[in-house]
Amino acid sequence: MGETSIGIREFKAQLSQYLQRVKSGESLVITERGKPIGRIVPTGRDLHSRLEGMVAVGLCAWNGKRYVPGEPIAVNRGPGTLSDLVVEERDRELDLS
Repeated sequence: MGETSIGIREFKAQLSQYLQRVKSGESLVITERGKPIGRIVPTGRDLHSRLEGMVAVGLCAWNGKRYVPGEPIAVNRGPGTLSDLVVEERDRELDLS
């Protein structure tokens, strides 16, 4: 389902109708004078349906398949790690200041 923006007055006036829409899986954005102030989302949705919802509103792209990680591109050939090099470089920059 998608996401609907509604004003506070309309939401209060038709509360039962909007809560039924939330139960059916729709998310609501509550606005005040046109500015979003809150979101009402259904609870208890599984990961697959949440991902489908994110794809539907354009927050992410997903082909529906399970992610299979590939082989690492970079290989550590020395005794230090990348984080060690970053800290060392930061310390060097601070000493020059």
